[in-house]
This record gives sequence, C-alpha cells and structure tokens, in this order.
Amino acid sequence: MSKLASDTAMVMAAGMGKRMRPLTATQPKPLVRVAGKPLIDHTLDRLADAGITNAVVNVHYLADALEAHVRERATPKVTISDERDALLETGGGMIKAQGSLPDPFFCLNSDNIWLEGPRDAFHDLSKRWNADQMDALLLLVPHARAANFRGKGDFHMDAMGRVSRRRSGRIAPFIYTGIQLVSHRLLRDAPEGKFSTNVLWNRAIEEGRLFGTAFTGQWFEVGTPEAIKPTEEALQRG
Repeated sequence: MSKLASDTAMVMAAGMGKRMRPLTATQPKPLVRVAGKPLIDHTLDRLADAGITNAVVNVHYLADALEAHVRERATPKVTISDERDALLETGGGMIKAQGSLPDPFFCLNSDNIWLEGPRDAFHDLSKRWNADQMDALLLLVPHARAANFRGKGDFHMDAMGRVSRRRSGRIAPFIYTGIQLVSHRLLRDAPEGKFSTNVLWNRAIEEGRLFGTAFTGQWFEVGTPEAIKPTEEALQRG
C-alpha cells in the first residue's frame, strides 16, 4: 500500500447543523448518532484505521459537549481549534488551525460516512498526490456511488484530473465527498476572518492547480434526519 501523504487531518466540526434540526437543537451535528455511534466517531475511526495519528478538530456550536467527547480518544490524538468566539467557515477554519497542520494535510467534514473501495480514501489521495502540480486534491464520487444525494453535482474532471465547476443549467458528474488533501500553498494570501474554502478553490482552478480523484467506494450524504435511516440500512448490508 502507498505511503500516506500526511499523518494529520483537520476535521471540520464547528458548523451549526441547521439542516439536521431538530436533532441538533440540543447537540452538535457531529454527535448525532448513526448506526450506533456519533457521526464524528465514524470519521475519526476511518482516520485511525488508515494510520492517521493526529486530528485537529474545530469547535463552535455547543463546543463544550463536542470537545469533551473527542478528547476521550487515544487515536487519533485530537487537538482542538477553538472557534467559540466566531465561526470562521471552512476556509477561515483552516487558516486559524494552520499552525497545527503539516504540509500537506488531509481535511474532511465531520459528518462523512463511507464504505471503502479497494484502498481506503486517504491512501487513494496519497497515491495520486503531486505537490508540484497541486494546491489541493479533492476526493470526488460519481452519482452512482453517492447514496442519498439529490443535487446536480459539483465538478467536472478532465483526463488529467483537473477539476472545473458545474456549468449553469448542467449536471456535473462528480460530487465532492467533503474529503481533500491540501497544500499550504492553497492557503496563501487568504482573506481574514470568516470565508469559504470555495474562495481558495476558485483561485486554484484558475491556476490549473485544483485536482480530483474518483472515489472507488460508497459515500453517503447524511445532511438531514431523513437520510439517517437509509444510511443505517445500507451500512448494515455492508
């Protein structure tokens, strides 16, 4: 198996979880249980299984409960990036945590659930990584492998793996899984405060430095309460 490109991942866990209401009225979304365990434990378990030893977890909404939960873990070792004072979104969150993140680092959402393909997602990204060419490498999944997903897709990908945005009025063949491998070069000259990673991705697309790789496993969109039951049934099938 190929060597991992990084031993560290940032886990995005600070959001308000509005689409998951009412389940998030009294708990942060990462602690919503699916198939018997909190969403964030599905994510952290995948990191541990892949051999990733460190996780930086950002917190904001109901931060005390989430921080207490993740600090109980031995593997991966968790460092908290505290956004209690101001929610910084995905881009701002990475900038705040940058000092705790090696170059490159994995970054993923805390509500991801997936079944691996022939290789785990992090080794797939590592095998494809080329620091000279890439500012970020996105793990993308085709519609057929994206359970519960009802959107029009996010990206097109050319034969070299360079990605471009979905064109207006079109269906894009690939959906972003919420998992990526990121170079610190992507984070250069970033805006201050709260902003989306899309700002940085757009620049990387213009420079031909945003790439994707197709995921060979099964990925589950778990954004609403209605998605929980079909996800649990699919996981039970294996």
